[in-house]
Amino acid sequence: MTNRSGFTRKLDQYERLMRLDKPIGILLLAWPTLWALWLSGAGVPDPMVFWIFVLGVVLMRSAGCVINDYADRHFDPHVERTKNRPLAAGQVSENEALSLAAGLALLSFLLILPLRNNLVIGLSFAAVFLAVSYPFTKRFLAVPQAYLGVAFGFGIPMSYAAQLNFVPLDAWLLMLANVFWAMAYDTEYAMVDRADDLKIGIKTSAITFGQRDVAAVMACYGLTLLTLAWVGARLHLGLWFAAGLVAAAGVAAYHWTLIRDRDPARCFKAFLHNNWFGGAVFAGIAASLLHL
Repeated sequence: MTNRSGFTRKLDQYERLMRLDKPIGILLLAWPTLWALWLSGAGVPDPMVFWIFVLGVVLMRSAGCVINDYADRHFDPHVERTKNRPLAAGQVSENEALSLAAGLALLSFLLILPLRNNLVIGLSFAAVFLAVSYPFTKRFLAVPQAYLGVAFGFGIPMSYAAQLNFVPLDAWLLMLANVFWAMAYDTEYAMVDRADDLKIGIKTSAITFGQRDVAAVMACYGLTLLTLAWVGARLHLGLWFAAGLVAAAGVAAYHWTLIRDRDPARCFKAFLHNNWFGGAVFAGIAASLLHL
């Protein structure tokens, strides 16, 4: 009974280390991948590619969380919101964390092998590098959220490569839109921890933008929508796609009401609410492709 209880407790610690109990990160990684899968598949993505990428999103986001906690293992104990994470609290060892991250990354790589696509395999190495290196950029980049946008958007060129065997300009424009979106939502996230991050010396966009943080978040939402509109115009996506962008703009406007006073709890609520922004864009894409 004791061994079983210990095994269950360890599984729970690994689950929390991978943040499977907090799926918002999976959703923020999944939406841009789904945008790309639907656009590159003309509204009907290949079923095998779809499931490979959905599982890959879960695995790579989980691996990224583990690496992030490993990189921040000396900082997290000093931040109120993160001090009880398994690695920071000493419930999981550093070697366990590294082994878990490596195992998750290996599973992600094995997932794409059935595609027999050398371009996807090549891009996967870049994706892993971005996921592993992102947590360390908070030591030297003034706006590491831009780097996060590239890392979280790398499912976009991989999706196009998997279904078209090349990566067109539209894929890179979608990635640019995702960079702006990540800068918006992760700045909201960084506004929650600004006081602690200043104490421990972490660099974030919330610190870099300072008193212009709210304006910067809204500007990033605006640039996201403009870039997505550019993609829509290039692909002649029409009114349904425009309706999706209008809905996403409404979500962004609501976020302004949440973050304008810089209350940490409301900033965190805005961050979580970004699932609806990504979902609105996807709904516009899917509806437009149904009516083309």
